[in-house]
This record gives sequence, C-alpha cells and structure tokens, in this order.
Amino acid sequence: MLNTSARLLRLLTLLESRRDWPGALLAERLRVSPRTVRNDVARLRELGYPVQAARGVAGGYRLGSGAAMPPLLLEDDEAVAVAVALRSSAGGGISGIEETSVSALVKLEQVLPTRLRRRVNALQAFTVTAPTKGPTVDPNALAAIAAACRDCALLSIEYRKHDGTESTRSVEPYRVVHLGRRWYLVAWDRDRHAWRTFRLDRMTLRHSTGPHFTPRELPAEDIAAYVTRSVRSAPVKYEARVKVHAPAAVIAERVPHEIVIEPVGDNACFVYARSNSLEMLALYLGMLDADFTVSEPPELVEQLAKVGRRFAAASISAA
Repeated sequence: MLNTSARLLRLLTLLESRRDWPGALLAERLRVSPRTVRNDVARLRELGYPVQAARGVAGGYRLGSGAAMPPLLLEDDEAVAVAVALRSSAGGGISGIEETSVSALVKLEQVLPTRLRRRVNALQAFTVTAPTKGPTVDPNALAAIAAACRDCALLSIEYRKHDGTESTRSVEPYRVVHLGRRWYLVAWDRDRHAWRTFRLDRMTLRHSTGPHFTPRELPAEDIAAYVTRSVRSAPVKYEARVKVHAPAAVIAERVPHEIVIEPVGDNACFVYARSNSLEMLALYLGMLDADFTVSEPPELVEQLAKVGRRFAAASISAA
C-alpha cells in the first residue's frame, strides 16, 4: 500500500485525469477503503485543494476550479522557494529562459492553495528584476552538457577562445558551474591532457552522445573556487596594477569580486584588474571613487587621458 504522501499525490493525479470520480472507483484505483478516500479528500482540503463532493447514487468527487494543472505537493516554504527561484531566473543568463520562467511561475500560482497564492502574488507584484546584459547559453545545450556530465559521456565541441581563435576539442565533462552571469564547464581536455575550464557561451556542441569514459578524480574539492581561480588566471590582453589611496575594505565594496585587492597600510591598497578592453579597465577605475596612480600598463594611462578629455569637454559644454 502507498504511504500517505504518495497516496495523496496519486489521488490528485486521478482527480485531474477526469472530471468526476465515483468514490468507490477511487477506492478501487487506490486499493484502499471508501473511508480512507474520504479522509484523504479531507486532508487535501486542509492543504487548500478545492475538492468538491456530491452525495447520492451519482455522487463522487471533482477537483474544483483553479486546479486544472498537474497537482503539486510541496511544503509552504518549498512552494515559495520555487516561486523565488523562477522569479530570479527570469533575469536571464540562459537564452529564452525569461518567458519560460514567467510561464512556469504563472502555472505554479494556479495550483497553489489560497494561503500561498497571496504570498506568490505579492512576490510577482512587488519584485522588480533589472534586465542583465551579457552572453547567454542555449538551454538545450546546457541540458545536453549536464546530461553528459551525469552519464560520463565524451563531448566533441567547437571552442572559441577570447582572442577569437577556434579549435575542435574532445573533452570529458565533469561539472557545470554558474559563476556570476556566466556558465562554465570543468572538463578534461583529451587532446591537451589537462584540466580545462570552458565558457559555455563560447562552445558549440558537435556531438553530445559520445562514448563513455572512466571518471577521473576532480582537480579540486571546491569546484566553484577552482573555476574562480581558473577565470582569474586565464590569459587576457591587459593586466592593470593600480595604487588606490583608500582603504582596501572600502574599495572591495565598489568593484566586481574578480578584481584582486591588496592592502597597503590602513589607507591605501593595490588593485589588480584584468580585461581584454582598456575601456572596461577605465570603467573599473572610475567606480573606485578615489584617487589612484596607474603603475601599468602604459596603454591604460593613455586611455584614462582620453576619457578625462572627453569628460572635461562634456562638463564645459554643460556649463
């Protein structure tokens, strides 16, 4: 016999599958007594599901309006957590997921009990998600890569590096890591005989159902920290070293987490920023809101001078 939770889920599934159910037929399907069916229906009503009942020879049970979706058995906190996750995922990161997340959130709201529906409605009505810009990942590719990690299946990929060069790789996929607004794959590169971290938005799957491989020991226990280190050590065109005349703790709150900050006494610090764009480095320094001196590279000094002239001209014209 099914336990109570499994039986409630089965009962809800049956009620959803047809408009009316005689009590005796439900009892037969669930392999329980009519009294147990009545008790389970009472339990569903306590949980907020609108199960209607009719007495008499033609009587039975019907799932009321507002429950015309596949049933969902979640604790209150679990249901709200799912709603929060769906609302957050609508911000982007995976191409096409915004509309899918909103659609799923609407469906979830339809099957929730009344007491939770108000909480989710408040979440939708009073939560604003700022749109994010940046590379996105195809959800089908993401699912295929995750499945390959699970099944220990080789992947054949086309990969584009930061400098635009492309190559074909045969990799053993192990973990998918979401870091900031980007997705990464930790994999063993069979051609280079080394661990590599690949950005998913630069990957194109050639084959996602390759032969299976024997799993290796992961390169680190904390894979998220490993990817963070890999991203920071990846080759870039420009690496800046800047002395900032402000406490390190203050500056740390003003820059992205991937920028390294080294304290120099109580009122100064070195900031190490890396980018393929001088414009981006200048933007980082503008966010510091503090005096600074650029040690390197010299190209950054020239870029700052250009930006400074542009800002000065703008301020003069505004006056």
